[in-house]
Amino acid sequence: MERELEILTENLKDIKSLINKFNDTLEHIEKRLSRLEKVDSIEHRVAVNQIDLSDIKESLERIEDAKTSEIQNINRRLDSHLVKIAKAEEEIIILKSK
Repeated sequence: MERELEILTENLKDIKSLINKFNDTLEHIEKRLSRLEKVDSIEHRVAVNQIDLSDIKESLERIEDAKTSEIQNINRRLDSHLVKIAKAEEEIIILKSK
């Protein structure tokens, strides 16, 4: 009977040791999962920020294109005015020489 109690006690100790190891393993897994969640969160924020930066870049490029076309339009108008002024000056010079 005493021998059986000793065996039972040893078995209980083994079970208790296994439960403690299992708890340690669970804690380790939980820590790793929480780190993975943080990494996923960081990756998500980085991806969102990249999208935001891409949108901002595209908007700036559109603004730049619009400004460039406006500037080109203004330059064309100035060129046409300069041509008109040059023609008027030519006519004035011709009229003065007559």
